[in-house]
Formats: sequence, structure tokens, C-alpha cells
Amino acid sequence: MLANAIQRPSPNFGVRRNGLKPSLIVLHYTAMDSAASALARLCDATSEVSAHYLITGRGEAFQLVAEDQRAWHAGQGEWHGLDDINSRSIGIELDNRGNHPFSEPQMASLERLLQDIMNRWHILPSGVIGHSDIAPGRKVDPGPRFDWARLARLNLAGAGSSFDIGATPSPDQFSVAAQAAGFTANVDIDTLLMSTRLRYAPWRHGPLCAADMDFCHRS
Repeated sequence: MLANAIQRPSPNFGVRRNGLKPSLIVLHYTAMDSAASALARLCDATSEVSAHYLITGRGEAFQLVAEDQRAWHAGQGEWHGLDDINSRSIGIELDNRGNHPFSEPQMASLERLLQDIMNRWHILPSGVIGHSDIAPGRKVDPGPRFDWARLARLNLAGAGSSFDIGATPSPDQFSVAAQAAGFTANVDIDTLLMSTRLRYAPWRHGPLCAADMDFCHRS
């Protein structure tokens, strides 16, 4: 846990299944009006949702579930062909409605927490992913305002891969490249394109183009 994390235990957790240990960190935004509202929901037994950590806009970090336990944050999803993401991951909620920038204190706190978790569980930068990565079309968090490139520069998220074919790819070529990058959930091509852009190029719109084969963070 982060050294200065505030303990706020949630009843919503269980045992990680099949002896799995964390190999992923999944980032979310709360999509609620305040951190207090998000904390109340994540700690409400009737909500049946939780995360391991919540970071407020002021940079305060709350630990809700012990890292060795299975929090209920990811739902149905898939990454690199693997399911039961809850058993494979640590979930971090960020106090953000999804339509405004993430604050500097919040990002700085997240960076410290990520480094701490990655060191403790030997999680690679490529294992730091968004909720939208594992559940394309169903989830969009942490959303287009989240600065993935900043994390990549600090080696706290994967830098992606480039699949340069020099021309507009076919849907099949794009799908194969996206799956190689980890996006293996069974969705249609438009949903897949939306999800990869949300992660790597949220400014890009329009039909599939050559740049969509560049699964890299750009600063």
C-alpha cells in the first residue's frame, strides 16, 4: 500500500480465484460528483462494487481493499485473451467525472502509487491498462482526458507497438494488430477502433486510417 494511504475498508471483496496474483493494474474514473460520493458507493455492501484504491482530486489516496484480495471493479472483460480480470488485477479509481482534466496532485499521487504497486507485485508497464481497454464499448474510463503519454514517459504504462504498413489498413489487418496489442475482447470493428483511439489517440475521428496502426503513446 502507499505509505500515506487512508484506510477505508470496503466489504465488497473476495478471494482471488485459482491462486491468481495481480499482474495488471486497471485505471478507472468514478464518474460521480465527488470523492465522498464515490467512497460511499464503493464501501456500500448493496452496491457490490469496489476498488483497491481511490485517489481524490486533491491527491489523497484511500485504500479500500487489501491488494492480495479480489476487489469488484472490472466486471466482464478480457485482455490478451485472459478473463476474470478482477482476480488478475489491482483496481484504482480516480475521482473524475470524465469531462475535465485530472489534477496535478491526483496524477502525482497516482504515479507514486503505481510505482509502489508495480515494484511490489513485479507488474510491467504494459500491465497498466484502462477499464476501456478490457471492456470496449461497455466502458470508456479513464477517458479521453487521461494523460497516458505522461505515464508512458515515466515507464508507468506501456508505450505500445507500431505496425507500419504504409497505407490504410484493412479491417482484418487492424483487428490483428489490435489483438496483438492486447485488445482481444470480442467486439465489432467500429467498437475496437473507438477503444484503441480512446487509449492512444482520443483526438482522432473519422474512418480507419494508417495512423490507427500505430499503437503508441504520443506526446
